[in-house]
Amino acid sequence: MSLQPDHWIRQQAIENKMIEPFVESQRKDNVISYGVSSYGYDARVANEFKIFTNVDSAVVDPKNFSPNSLVDRETDICIIPPNSFVLARTVEYFRIPRDVLVICLGKSTYARCGIIVNVTPLEPEWEGHVTLEFSNTTPLPAKIYANEGACQFLFFKGDSPCDVSYKDRSGKYMGQQGVTLPKI
Repeated sequence: MSLQPDHWIRQQAIENKMIEPFVESQRKDNVISYGVSSYGYDARVANEFKIFTNVDSAVVDPKNFSPNSLVDRETDICIIPPNSFVLARTVEYFRIPRDVLVICLGKSTYARCGIIVNVTPLEPEWEGHVTLEFSNTTPLPAKIYANEGACQFLFFKGDSPCDVSYKDRSGKYMGQQGVTLPKI
């Protein structure tokens, strides 16, 4: 498995619509950077947020997640309460090739502020908006900036295509649009 460079990412994005909308170069003028980097793609966070709240004293249950635990906000700046989290999504829609696995890492600008971005791997032939989790590990409120860089995706090309892809398995998060809550 090998990590794919900027020219491969550009080619896949343009010819196969792997990333839409696609930004061909790194943008960083007065914003948290996004676009193609040397060996990755820095995706942006959209302006749709689901902020965790414990108003109803709900229990977080991945098998029976209650949307009552979240407050919806559409905003350019999202405030994460101390020691809490928000769910969001990428601006970009991804279509992953059958012989590629994608790993996501948070941006250092957020990490240095105690804000952790978590995303599970994007499996071969998965497609959709990526749901992002921002965890505020600090005892202070923290800001997330919509339409700016949030995380970097690294594309690993396998030596051969997999036997069974996410699409073949009819994965439960296939084709997701918007912020998607946990499902079984």
